[in-house]
Amino acid sequence: MRVLIVEDDIETQCYVSQGLVEAGHSVEASANGADGLLRARQGGYDLFIVDRMVPELDGLSLVKAIRSAGIATPVLMLTAMGAVSDRVDGLEAGADDYLVKPFSFAELSARVNALARSPPLQADTKLVVGDLVLDRLLRRVRRGETEVDLQTREFQLLELMMLNAGRVVTRTMMLESVWNFRFDPGTNIVETHMSRIRSKIDRGDDAPLIHTIRGEGYVIRAD
Repeated sequence: MRVLIVEDDIETQCYVSQGLVEAGHSVEASANGADGLLRARQGGYDLFIVDRMVPELDGLSLVKAIRSAGIATPVLMLTAMGAVSDRVDGLEAGADDYLVKPFSFAELSARVNALARSPPLQADTKLVVGDLVLDRLLRRVRRGETEVDLQTREFQLLELMMLNAGRVVTRTMMLESVWNFRFDPGTNIVETHMSRIRSKIDRGDDAPLIHTIRGEGYVIRAD
């Protein structure tokens, strides 16, 4: 499995990472919630292990944001907060399991394997902004009664924007999520694709849904 660990305690992060790698898993780690959410939105993970008390975006908010984005990947929450109410809060936020520190790696490994056997949650398959509907399952886009034909990259960009509807999506986020670039290629590849998407989405008398935020990126919203 490909596992993302969101944990700011480096000792715990290394302990869990090393154990999972030795068990045959591919592991990536993040030390704060904001970066963890960015990576989660990029997709491709089979399991998230999230510490509840991480900086920038706490674990509960991170899990809620993951579920709001329609990401059904299982979440195992790690925390030193072991009261019943804390566990309930974690599970109600969207976590699939909850493990209290200190823990043995054997128990963590068993829970990881159990989550791997569990069927995935049913994710929302349709994203909606105004009269724009993106069907993630059928890979179709429709504005009002009109079908919109998008190329693969265009579809991925629009999906990323609709997952973050109402929030600014930066050029860096697009390059990382759609092209898997962790550097700026120095081209206008993003601008070219966004221009094409706009010409297909915001047509005729339709109210514009995609807005440019100068110096920051793009946002999709139905005003």
